[in-house]
Amino acid sequence: MSFLDKLKQNIAFQETKKEGGIKKPKNQPKAKTAKQTEKNMKIKKEVVQSYLRVQSDGQLAIDVYETENEFIIRSAIAGIKTDDLDISIENGIVAIRGNRVRPDSENPAKYIYQECYWGPFSRQVMLPEEVDNLKAEASMKNGVFVLKIPKLKKKTTKKIVIKEEISE
Repeated sequence: MSFLDKLKQNIAFQETKKEGGIKKPKNQPKAKTAKQTEKNMKIKKEVVQSYLRVQSDGQLAIDVYETENEFIIRSAIAGIKTDDLDISIENGIVAIRGNRVRPDSENPAKYIYQECYWGPFSRQVMLPEEVDNLKAEASMKNGVFVLKIPKLKKKTTKKIVIKEEISE
């Protein structure tokens, strides 16, 4: 059982059929007061949420396609400055990292919907062919990021000349 599963188990309460009350799982000792139980629950939830934030970046949604001469990676990355993006290409693996900062300094106490991701994000893509890292070009227009990476032009066939040896 993972650390996260243990934390979730510790904060899980089950409704009982008797009087619609709440009871703790069997392996938990009884709390002295309802106030202490509520405080413990709040602390454990904060630990779980903190653990989830540390464990994972958001995953950037991308489109990857190729033409005859290059690979193109495209992504909608609204709300970020180009200076806040880190792009690297090494051994045919493209890594895109960044951090989307919430535009408002206020954090509403209660969301109706929360679907936008704010915070660090990253994405790695393994390309199927060798590329020319030094000639890659990136651009951003209207919140759409485009990375063009030229394919490495290698000759796939080579004519082999046969040397004729003269026997004595």
